Amino acid sequence: MYRSLLLFKLYLVAIALNAQNPMNRLRPASLGITGDTADIKTATSPGLLLAGGGGDVDEAMRWLLQRSGGGDVVIIRASGGTGYNKYLYELEKVNSVESLLINSRELANNDTVVQIVRNAEALFIAGGDQWNYVQYWKGTQLNEAIQYLIMKKKVPIGGTSAGLAILGQYCFDAKNGSITSDTALRNPMHPKMSISQGFIKHPLMKGWITDSHYAQRNRQGRHMVMLAKISSKNRRPNGLGIDEKTAVALDDKGTLLVFGENEAWFLKAGKKTPQTLNEQDALTWQWKGRAVKVIRVKGSQPGTPAGNLLNGGIYGGQTEYWEVVNGTLLVHPYLPE
Repeated sequence: MYRSLLLFKLYLVAIALNAQNPMNRLRPASLGITGDTADIKTATSPGLLLAGGGGDVDEAMRWLLQRSGGGDVVIIRASGGTGYNKYLYELEKVNSVESLLINSRELANNDTVVQIVRNAEALFIAGGDQWNYVQYWKGTQLNEAIQYLIMKKKVPIGGTSAGLAILGQYCFDAKNGSITSDTALRNPMHPKMSISQGFIKHPLMKGWITDSHYAQRNRQGRHMVMLAKISSKNRRPNGLGIDEKTAVALDDKGTLLVFGENEAWFLKAGKKTPQTLNEQDALTWQWKGRAVKVIRVKGSQPGTPAGNLLNGGIYGGQTEYWEVVNGTLLVHPYLPE
């Protein structure tokens, strides 16, 4: 009883302190700012940083921050704290780093919150649960502000893990939770295999669907199911799988660098759609063993050059072909067609 009463008193104190904090009154959703609180304007260079989670890659994050021109960096998330503030502020010279906890549609439509985002010279979407991002942010003023940063202000943006998931044209939205590769391959129409149109429209991500924690969580199979479901609608989608402690950077021309310890996996669906894609059967997707072409590029500290995303000239890694036969993913060595 005493412990419960003490916790309740502490809860009331926290509410009172929160109400008295000028930052919370003046900047809703703000978890705090590290650096100068005054807004500045700098010359930015557009770009996109796609990270696989499991730990940030310093050189990749430096790439993002440098493209901000030393301006104001904003982190958006629906859970978590201010872990990026000190890390990014000390990593590269910027005016400020602010973290926003936007965990409701009310906050995503708040004029002050939206203006903070619009004032950013770099935007980064933290990890978490991408369904929260979809349900809280899609179709809001925040969504419009992100598009403004991409298309008008042309600032660099990035995301890791769940933040990566929502940057593709297509999105594994985790509406019904996560799913393993084995389950997805056995039942590609499983309710947890939920794919939607991405609500952040970046020109570099047209036709792409991403996945993170890739090799570490054995996500190759479920990524194949994502591509199969999109391909069944007479599209030829691309997939980008990114390992942990690895990140892919793209400048505005589509030039690729792969940073970090592990690999980035570039998938391109072939011309043929899946043979079996229904609720009763496991996935089968064959085309003389070449349903999907895969190029795996190993990251490095300075960044491994990997070609260009826009013209399809991806290189610098190991090439192979994937197919799925009755729910089993098969990998074949590359042979010239």
